[in-house]
Amino acid sequence: MDNHRPYKDEVIISWTELQRDAKFIANQLMAKGPFKGIIAITKGGLIPAALIARELDIKLIETVCISSYGNSNSNAIDQQQNELEVIKMIDGDGEDFLLIDDLVDTGKTARFIRQKLPKAYFCTLYAKPAGKELVDLYVREFKQTQWVFFPWDIEYQFSVPIHHRQALKI
Repeated sequence: MDNHRPYKDEVIISWTELQRDAKFIANQLMAKGPFKGIIAITKGGLIPAALIARELDIKLIETVCISSYGNSNSNAIDQQQNELEVIKMIDGDGEDFLLIDDLVDTGKTARFIRQKLPKAYFCTLYAKPAGKELVDLYVREFKQTQWVFFPWDIEYQFSVPIHHRQALKI
């Protein structure tokens, strides 16, 4: 595997899938609550947190802001994990709060958050093998070698029909 491109393939999550998976998690969480509020890990956890808050009628949403990915160009699949940069953390140990993110990948951010908020109930929509043991609940697992694109990562655009492409190859 190329060290600059550690991902073998890509997965695209649609808005419909994301919403379905957030509702699935919310349904599972009904038996575990009530919760005081949600702590969303930005940026990826913001939309799942909003969807879950709606389903569980949770009004209080806090954020922790941690950056771990960066890249030198605009190609998302070339992103590399860097040192964690803590931009904003909350006080307390997370007791009676849901901690929500979109994906646990290598577990680097999750491990740090678990140390800071050990009593929060940690949910991610998706998990990869290296980080899945750090969360309490997730919906779907992906291979470590898959790059996951979320709906906010991609743009939908017109695709030229095959018969038109063939005609242009004359």
